[in-house]
Amino acid sequence: MQSFYRPVDIGSLHLGGNLFLAPVAGYSDRAFRRVCRSCGADFAYTEMVSAEALVRGSDKTALIMKRAPGETAYAVQIFGANEDTVAEAARIVYKTVKPELVDINAGCPVPKIIKSGAGSFLTKHPDKLYSIVRAAVQAVPVPVTVKIRSGWDANNITWPEALDAALEAGAAALTIHSRTRAQGYEGRADKSVIAAAVSRAEGKIPVFASGDIFGPEDARDVFRQTGCAAVMFARGAMGNPFVFRQTREFLQTGTYTEIPFAERVEAAFAELELLCTDKGEELACREMRKRFCAYIKGVEGGASLRKAVVSAQTVHDYREIFGTLIVKTE
Repeated sequence: MQSFYRPVDIGSLHLGGNLFLAPVAGYSDRAFRRVCRSCGADFAYTEMVSAEALVRGSDKTALIMKRAPGETAYAVQIFGANEDTVAEAARIVYKTVKPELVDINAGCPVPKIIKSGAGSFLTKHPDKLYSIVRAAVQAVPVPVTVKIRSGWDANNITWPEALDAALEAGAAALTIHSRTRAQGYEGRADKSVIAAAVSRAEGKIPVFASGDIFGPEDARDVFRQTGCAAVMFARGAMGNPFVFRQTREFLQTGTYTEIPFAERVEAAFAELELLCTDKGEELACREMRKRFCAYIKGVEGGASLRKAVVSAQTVHDYREIFGTLIVKTE
């Protein structure tokens, strides 16, 4: 059986594997990234950080960018509409946390991001994308990559122009979420777009796939159908950071091991522990309600557990809910 699990080079950065955690707003904090890394993610991206906020000195950006314990390599993703601001933001990122990579978000479909001239707006405006990526490339000594959408809408499939602009600007890799801005997160991701992008970029930069990759079989199919260099898990990793371990096992052997429920709970508590350190117990416990619900999705008795979880306010509450299932925390 052909193994699609392999190393990948992003400019000067060498990674031992090609299973990545995508930048997910409101989720890819360092607590979740640490758990994903411990469960086999080869690389992870922060949730996107506003270039404007970085330049203004916003206190909220520091925690978003902070490296997770044991995170030997990671990427900080930034978004912005002005090349000078993005360049300064990239310099601040590098000076502050020294990530191994800076990623430019040119794919976010959220209206307020687009109205600011960032996110998916840039996929539709390759000249502006070029200016922003070029400015970032010149600002920092680490690889700069770009994430785009397949296009603005069904009538404006602009990824070829965006890919060419990113290449010309010096991007070290390109990630494509193969839905349009208009689709948001609805409908099906078009894998043929990724295959075409891989062909267009062949021999120049690696192309990574994003969108509708929820499990090991999905990852295998995307590798097989597109020839991409790496895949990104987003929603597929929520409540299931073990997807990285399972996917690696599946790509190498053709089978993978199911995860015991107790181990899922253990991972959730490890995530809660670091989140409490970063945000305080009250806020961490509120944020972990949705995350615990994701961890227990599909398990027997899950409905009653979820009912209890949505009212949890302290770490003690969570311990009372899960009782003897708690084996340890890191």
